[in-house]
Amino acid sequence: MFNKSNSILFIFLFTTHFCFSQSKFEFWLTKPDQTALLQKQNNLSFTNKTNDLPTIAIDQNQTFQTIDGFGFALTGGSALVINQLDKVTKKNLLQELFGNKKNSISISYLRISIGASDLNVEPFTYDDLPRGETDERLEKFSLTKDEKDVLPLLKEIIRINPKIKIMASPWTAPVWMKDKDSFIGGKLQPGFYGVYADYFLKYIQEMEKRGIKIDAITVQNEPLHDGNNPSMLMLPKEQADFVKNHLGKAFQAANIKTKIIIYDHNCDKPEYPIEVLNDAEAKRFIDGSAFHLYGGEIGCLSKVKSAHPDKNLYFTEQYTSSNGAFAGDLNWHVKNLIIGATRNWSKTVLEWNLANDAKFKPHTEGGCDVCKGALTIANNSVTRNVSYYIIAHAAKFVPSGSVRIDTNVTENINNVAFKTPKGAIVIIAQNDNNKTESFNIKFKQKSALATLPAGAIGTFLLN
Repeated sequence: MFNKSNSILFIFLFTTHFCFSQSKFEFWLTKPDQTALLQKQNNLSFTNKTNDLPTIAIDQNQTFQTIDGFGFALTGGSALVINQLDKVTKKNLLQELFGNKKNSISISYLRISIGASDLNVEPFTYDDLPRGETDERLEKFSLTKDEKDVLPLLKEIIRINPKIKIMASPWTAPVWMKDKDSFIGGKLQPGFYGVYADYFLKYIQEMEKRGIKIDAITVQNEPLHDGNNPSMLMLPKEQADFVKNHLGKAFQAANIKTKIIIYDHNCDKPEYPIEVLNDAEAKRFIDGSAFHLYGGEIGCLSKVKSAHPDKNLYFTEQYTSSNGAFAGDLNWHVKNLIIGATRNWSKTVLEWNLANDAKFKPHTEGGCDVCKGALTIANNSVTRNVSYYIIAHAAKFVPSGSVRIDTNVTENINNVAFKTPKGAIVIIAQNDNNKTESFNIKFKQKSALATLPAGAIGTFLLN
């Protein structure tokens, strides 16, 4: 019988349990000397005691953008080397990357290429023809070159995480559509704008037939870099024209809900996406703009947001180099991307790329030969590199649908905070100093004392 005294006891026990469960931060640490790699530390307890240390105050009532996810580019080369693993090793790795178990890092977003990127064995599109031929009805369109590695691997990933979001980006249009008979450089000929829009449409529909939903496309990877293999130049006026008169209308007519995202290049040219979005007819089809940080400053994202506050922002690519140091890459990428990009309104942070071999292959001739994958795969073994931990510090704790919430930044502790769909509070902090720093994390009038070694990264989780 549930009488009044039992009811009072239940309320007391529930309140006690709730307060206890809300009284400790879980703490996960990565040190620049690699002696701790996403390693769980002792929990941080809240206290009413005061001190003179810097304080990071969390305000969950002040909210910003919703997060779509954290992850990597799944290049053709990544898929190739992952598929070379034996069945058990591969299965365990995919669960670690995309699952939701205790040892998983729970990647929630992938970027793939439409056709080849420069981290494929060779350049290709889905409608390659002998010189002089055209295929305006796209009768020879085929995903065949992705059917061995990329598509089967994507299907395995989707079985593990059916909610994973996928962005697709082209490095070039089919050569016969360009004004230059080469995978490298050249422009899309205006006479083929409509055909190229149909090419995007056909790609999305063919992927859908295979159970692969494309959440978003970018119109052109690095449209101002026409020296890569493959690549294609597309200036702002050309991108606006293509979107407003062809791509947007093709998606609208076919009832395609895939987001159209522009630019997808460096932070040194904010005027590019602003110019495209200033075209009102193009803007109505555009979800937002995407960025890399091989040039410029991450604050560029907020400049674009200020110019067009109704449009979204995405951070889609940054590689770690074969000659980079773990400590330096950890510090720079977390400061500028995990923290910097999200504090400047980005809905995603994606590193480039997921995996390659011990010689940083495969790549096309002239493609990136120093891009180091999050994973090095060789002789059926997997080595986890710095970008694995950069992304894991966010992806494992901040799922899709989380919302960025407000925190202040202290002098040496860069940070960003989120509230997850289940109500957990996550704060990611970086000690940007050359000595150990102690600081308070304040939430709802209580504080927890935290310490980060020089250059270290900490994720703090309050369930």
